[in-house]
Amino acid sequence: MRHPDTRLARPVAPGTSRRGTGLGEVRVTGGFWASRLETNASATLGHCQEWMERLGWIANFDRVAAGTTAGHVRPGWQFSDSEVYKLLEALAWEHGRTGDVTVNATFEALAARVVAAQDADGYVNTCYGHAGQAPRYSDLSAGHELYCTGHLLQAAVARIRTTAGPADPLVAAAVRAAEHVCREFGPGAREALCGHPEIEVGLAELGRALGEPRYTAQAALFVERRGHGTLAPVALLGPQYFQDDVPVRDAGVWRGHAVRALYLAAAAVDVAVDTGDDELLAAVERQWTRSVERRTHLTGGMGSRHQDEGFGDDWELPADRAYCETCAGVASVMVSWRLLLATDDVRYADLIERTLYNVVAASPRADGRAFFYANPLQQRTPGADLLPDDVNPRAEGGVRAPWFDVSCCPTNVARTLASWPAYTATVDGDTVTLAQYAPGDLDVRLDDGGTLGLRVTTRYPTSGHVRVQITSAPDRPVTLRLRVPHWAGGASVTAPRAAGAGQGDPRPARPGWAAVRRTFTPGDVVTLDLPTAPRLTWPDPRIDALRGTVAVERGPLVLCLESHDLPGGTDLADVRLDPSPAPRAHGDGATVRARIAPPPAAPEGTPPFGSGPPGPAPDDTADLTLIPYHRWAERGPAVMRVFVPTP
Repeated sequence: MRHPDTRLARPVAPGTSRRGTGLGEVRVTGGFWASRLETNASATLGHCQEWMERLGWIANFDRVAAGTTAGHVRPGWQFSDSEVYKLLEALAWEHGRTGDVTVNATFEALAARVVAAQDADGYVNTCYGHAGQAPRYSDLSAGHELYCTGHLLQAAVARIRTTAGPADPLVAAAVRAAEHVCREFGPGAREALCGHPEIEVGLAELGRALGEPRYTAQAALFVERRGHGTLAPVALLGPQYFQDDVPVRDAGVWRGHAVRALYLAAAAVDVAVDTGDDELLAAVERQWTRSVERRTHLTGGMGSRHQDEGFGDDWELPADRAYCETCAGVASVMVSWRLLLATDDVRYADLIERTLYNVVAASPRADGRAFFYANPLQQRTPGADLLPDDVNPRAEGGVRAPWFDVSCCPTNVARTLASWPAYTATVDGDTVTLAQYAPGDLDVRLDDGGTLGLRVTTRYPTSGHVRVQITSAPDRPVTLRLRVPHWAGGASVTAPRAAGAGQGDPRPARPGWAAVRRTFTPGDVVTLDLPTAPRLTWPDPRIDALRGTVAVERGPLVLCLESHDLPGGTDLADVRLDPSPAPRAHGDGATVRARIAPPPAAPEGTPPFGSGPPGPAPDDTADLTLIPYHRWAERGPAVMRVFVPTP
């Protein structure tokens, strides 16, 4: 086992030439994401640990280690161990990103409590298999044992890649756990799988981190087992809920529980890439395409149904009942990033950006201590059910809550933000591609030798001007590519002329990758100008729930109309957006012209239907302000909508 270069630490490391930048190659210095990374480090990580200590989720490991589980009612759902593991993963990435010794000490202390609870044969779980508990693997449909183990493996991967190698107690525990899984569920052993995918992606990435192909093979075995009706049904939910209705390589679209479907898809990409299975990779690409075209909300959110936290049918995208779980947003980024590395298709980077700005960034409150679980695109009544110092039910929009009964989202946001710089750029040979934009410095090691140093200056996303200065470069031609998003018609790129000849003229840059190849010298500047003026976005007419409405976007930001910005006494239901004048930039949002038309009076006590179309109602016009969706409800409970009816 070679010790890794910790500068290149990153969550996804396929054995192919194209890779993501390492945490040590990127330093975010300001702007939209820098503040969120800092808040995550200074507030969210500690917040998550405090709540799990308070509720006894971490103490569950202490009781297993002490052998005192009998006669004790274990707090937390059967999957609460996974939240501890996701926090460990976030701490590992944060230490890798900053080198903070306090973060490292927190990791080591928490990891020691986990390791102490591991059984001699590698099994580790605080809900099953010990005195007073159900037997191991007695409820594979709903028990989440392998799901929890998968998150343990991902935490170990983060630790391996951000320290000098695998000589770490948590990593050793993860290896024992992986060996246990391979013995229990490998070929010729138990022909079974977990109701919630996650062990697959954990095994695949641990196999990469340790150079152990048996773990990849076990991940592949789990992927192939799914889709054959193996799992016992859960009340009112069929095999589609588990993606156990159709084999992965035969499915045409994502369905069932959204997070499960997306974790499974991420693992399938890992397996396909590492085993050269082009058929499996093509299946996930096919599922991504149809799911994005027909089952994805404007924000990038996935999942329309509350009952099963799942995908609906094609075109089933209601704004007010959109579930769009935060964890599904994280999982969507996981899948699209893997597909981007595998294919270099810009579509995947575009969806990552949409989801990061409008789902992941929308979840945490500005102080990093409260979160959205679900992210609807319309809120009909102000949220009023917040428990500010207690466990909340799964908040389905309206207010951000400090903690939930099922609190998967805070730790998922934490690990994503802690590793965010690793998703900003890709490297392939002598080509460096900026996939996401933020002010910062990059010092990227090229596969063909040497480094390319970049200083990015931008006020993106409110401004589309991105300035990239070369700070260091090898003495040979290399390629710098900049992403032009699909919405950015009319973009332009300006590059330096030949050495010593000054700056060239702007040239049009179509959506996709804008490439500049030459022998750069320090001081050279490449600029990208993207049109970020507010624009109207119309829903596909096949989306019944959105017909007759329009939304406003600005660059990658989805905007919304919030009741805080309405004239006094105005009901949001009475607002009609006038699409004839173009929306205008206002702060980080936009101003639109709207008509405020109260509905005509109807006979009292009759259903809300009539025998003919309503006649024109008197209306007032007003300029209304729309704000970025990620900021909604920051000023307190509000009524909100993204898609506004037109006259």
